[in-house]
Amino acid sequence: MKRKLLLLVIFFTTSFFTQAQNSGRSYAITGKANNSSFWGDIKQVDLTTGKVIKTLFEANKTAFKISNADDASDARIATANPTSFGVAACALDAVHNRLYFAPIHFSDINYLDLNQPEARFTTVKTGLLARPAANGFQSEENQITRMVIAADGYGYALTNDANHLVRFSTGKNAAVQDLGPVIDAAENKGISVHNKCSSWGGDMVADAFGKLVIVTANHNIFNIDVDTRTAKFSGTISGLPANFTTNGAAVDDDGNMVVSSANVFDGLYKVNMKDLSALKIISTEQPFNASDLANANFLLQKEADAARNFPLTKSMLPLSAINDAKVFPNPETGSQFRVLIEGQKAGRYTIVVTDLTGRTLQLKVISLTNSSQTTTINLARRQAKGAYIVNVLDDNEQVVSTEKLVLE
Repeated sequence: MKRKLLLLVIFFTTSFFTQAQNSGRSYAITGKANNSSFWGDIKQVDLTTGKVIKTLFEANKTAFKISNADDASDARIATANPTSFGVAACALDAVHNRLYFAPIHFSDINYLDLNQPEARFTTVKTGLLARPAANGFQSEENQITRMVIAADGYGYALTNDANHLVRFSTGKNAAVQDLGPVIDAAENKGISVHNKCSSWGGDMVADAFGKLVIVTANHNIFNIDVDTRTAKFSGTISGLPANFTTNGAAVDDDGNMVVSSANVFDGLYKVNMKDLSALKIISTEQPFNASDLANANFLLQKEADAARNFPLTKSMLPLSAINDAKVFPNPETGSQFRVLIEGQKAGRYTIVVTDLTGRTLQLKVISLTNSSQTTTINLARRQAKGAYIVNVLDDNEQVVSTEKLVLE
């Protein structure tokens, strides 16, 4: 019986994490042949060949329907082109099959429903950031140019100057929150995520361990810890042409980052994340320029799958065991709780939330630096009422704590 349950747990967990790698479903915001700087068209593309599979929306040409999710009054929504004067940030929500995006001159969050045969848009939030009264356009520093759906299920968007990290939920009655400015890590040695010359523009992808990864227009890479909003400079992409600005980014099925340029028709480049070297993707297709790329793949997915699946073959502690972690509040009536870890040595730990069948619902990798440390877990989606299991694993993949969490 135990063996049968173990196999069931492994099956569910493997399926849960590998379904994130959605082969072939990548999207691009592109310019037009006669106006390359108007990034208003939405296309499905193949990252391996550079081929445009189909055009989902062509600005000023494709018929569309648009609605407002919160029924807020905004006269611009009723008449405007959904991609307005251009888009530089989009993200694929594979769970609901939606392509979220933010028009560059307006701090709005919209999505295109990919389930519909026609172009059907929904505005989730308008006027997220205050716009100057003079012309109603968003100031350059507050333009949203980076967006991704992260491993925790939330969408994240970032302004040019990195002073507004926005988090939004993707389910019904979406919640949108400005988390505040991103903070430069002390070890960045003067390379700031806020610097206009080195760090504005570009795109954002996510890794399977919960971090956000920024590639700036000027080829620089930063890793953001969402909990602390700290950005660590990781290096600069090499091997790109000097005039190739890195405006779009997505992850291919092999775990490489693929980048595009909004300013030149030079195809796509594949970036090896181990040494940040770029290699041109050879293609016979007509190259397109793209201000943004999006798919549901995560960096480090294979590494995360290996780390997450292996511990399930090991014995979990009984729920009655005396342990050094506490979960509170418990019962929990919302979708946020905290885990207190005490009496463990410093190092990397993984907090895994599962249902009673052992199916992994969410996990979070943390660095334990103190003998007593509390971590907040935000459930990406509201789970049904009932009992759940919270496991804490050390860096050797040993279970150090198993506790029951009750959601009411």
